[in-house]
Amino acid sequence: MSDKPKVLLVGDLQDPATPFAGALSERCDVVEVDCPQRALATLASDAFAGVFVTSPHLCDGPRLSRLLQNERMLEQIPDGVALLDVDNNVVWSNAQFRQWCGENEGAGANFYTALGSPEILGPDYCPFHTAKNAGAASNTTLRTEAGRYFHVHAAGLRDEGPAGTLIVTVRDITKEMMQQQKLAAIHRAGIELTDMTPSELAQMTMEERIELLKSNILHYTKDLLHFDVVEIRLLDRNAGQLMPLLSVGFKPEAATRELYARPQNNGVTGFVASTGKSYLCEDTSEDPLYLEGSQGAKSSLTVPLVFHEQVIGTFNVESSEPRAFTESDMQFLEVFCRDLAAALNTLELLVTEHHLVARESVEAIHSAVALPVDDILNDAVSVMEQYIGHEPEVVERLQRILRHARDIKQVIHRVGQQLAPGQARPAGAPEETSPRPALLGRRILVADSDDTVREAAHTLLEKCGCVVEAVRTGAELIYMVRNASADAVYDAFIADIKLVDMSGHELHCKLKELGDLAPLILMTGYGYDPGHTIVKCRQAGLKEYLYKPFRLEQLLDTVERAVSAERPLAQA
Repeated sequence: MSDKPKVLLVGDLQDPATPFAGALSERCDVVEVDCPQRALATLASDAFAGVFVTSPHLCDGPRLSRLLQNERMLEQIPDGVALLDVDNNVVWSNAQFRQWCGENEGAGANFYTALGSPEILGPDYCPFHTAKNAGAASNTTLRTEAGRYFHVHAAGLRDEGPAGTLIVTVRDITKEMMQQQKLAAIHRAGIELTDMTPSELAQMTMEERIELLKSNILHYTKDLLHFDVVEIRLLDRNAGQLMPLLSVGFKPEAATRELYARPQNNGVTGFVASTGKSYLCEDTSEDPLYLEGSQGAKSSLTVPLVFHEQVIGTFNVESSEPRAFTESDMQFLEVFCRDLAAALNTLELLVTEHHLVARESVEAIHSAVALPVDDILNDAVSVMEQYIGHEPEVVERLQRILRHARDIKQVIHRVGQQLAPGQARPAGAPEETSPRPALLGRRILVADSDDTVREAAHTLLEKCGCVVEAVRTGAELIYMVRNASADAVYDAFIADIKLVDMSGHELHCKLKELGDLAPLILMTGYGYDPGHTIVKCRQAGLKEYLYKPFRLEQLLDTVERAVSAERPLAQA
């Protein structure tokens, strides 16, 4: 080994213009490089007693000094930096780049070979060629066999070194890429929650669809999000109550606890549902909003289910470890919940559609049979009038016909309620009518010669639970009342002010003769009162009237008032 000091010479030792060439060569072990960039690489790989620059045009002292200072700073940064020659070989690299290269250490090797020949993902598939020939910086993404992702930025050095020299920065983006991939996987999972063909859906009941959705939610929640303790509640917008849909790992009393979308006294779940904001509870023992859900829970994360900017429910997860959830977990769950909300809305629409179709079908059937059944009732009662007191067997048969005809209507009505309950409406849709408990089960007899009026009476009143029968004339109404059985007594009558065979006042008087004190409601047009019927009826104690055309609410209010009023005592 030579005892001479090792000197790095930047330039050409044989150049006649180089001063002290002979003396330097005799006294020192000289290592020559032709540019400052190679000087940096050589200085990084070996120890030198000094640096000698032969020509100012190659690199003046201050410039080389700056390069050496920059080299020391680049060794400290977390990103990788490499200097490449025209053949894309690594001339110099900092410590971080050398660490990524492993055994190769990058020195003198091709850039891609040094990193283990990674796959180029783009957007620029020839980034070094672009940086050299286009004179513009270029970017690309690399993926190694070990699953590490690097973002590469390459730019040419125009003022220093040989043409084609590149400075390349490398940043490890594995964490960001993995997060993006997880977000994409969660988004796909959310879409697939109800991703079924129409034929598959047609073969499933509503209960089976709901169970399938629950199963898929749990599958993706555990496999992708790695959450084991889960609770989902859906918001009943009319009552403001958060109804349990799914609960895994929660205590029974917590899973069935009544919660409302209110910011106070309803736990984190109620707060999230009322504000529409996600809530990260890092330590349950210190959080005033938290209500115990799972046994020994130390932290929780709750996210709203939002569809079209409306909260439709909440998604809550808990952990036995404090501070178990991060902002990234919140982001992942929010993405999943956006798609879950859409899936739940789709399921609700499917259920609603099923009920609406069923209800429309039942209503169509009921509408088709309502008036024919009324005709059967009227004809049977008319025949009974002739045989009462003469042919008991005929009267008994006719009474059976009346019972069966009424049973047919009630069966259709009950089936309709089972297939299409009134609450089956799209989310946010207003109710057709307000609930009317006073009308439920009330028997109403309507008299009008107009078929459309009798059909409307069936449609409108039966939606509120009334039992409606209809006749054309006053005489038919009297027959129906006279032959009503003990279980088919009428609670109210609605009649046109001028029937084909009698006036409303005459009908009122005949009902009083029968001793029937059920209220009578007369229908009339504005300004139409032949024979001063309304005046006479008022004098006789009649209180309720409907002026045509009337709104649905007016009809219901009038009937409700009539059946709820205290009846006068029958005269002995």
